[in-house]
Amino acid sequence: MAWFRRRSAAGTRAERGASDLQHLENFVQSRTGVEAYLEPKTTVTEFTVMLIAHDGEWTRRRVPSPAHVRAWGRKIGIPVYDVALTGYPKRKRDYDQRRKAAGSAG
Repeated sequence: MAWFRRRSAAGTRAERGASDLQHLENFVQSRTGVEAYLEPKTTVTEFTVMLIAHDGEWTRRRVPSPAHVRAWGRKIGIPVYDVALTGYPKRKRDYDQRRKAAGSAG
């Protein structure tokens, strides 16, 4: 049945993974003070990583595994935290509030 075919216009899983990694690397290179927060796998989502810059701007992408993220973080020189242990930094919540206020003001 065609319903269960998961090939999307975005490409194969490997292509999406390479695209996700490129997005994360671009985020790190274009911002300062970036830290990685590893998010656990749930019944709905795979492992994800949230990158948070010094001003609280953030991005999130799926990742293959926690070990992959930790190795990647060491390679590019950014800290990797387990969000289940540390929580998100206040600057991320402040950034979200600023964005929400800017959206409601316009």
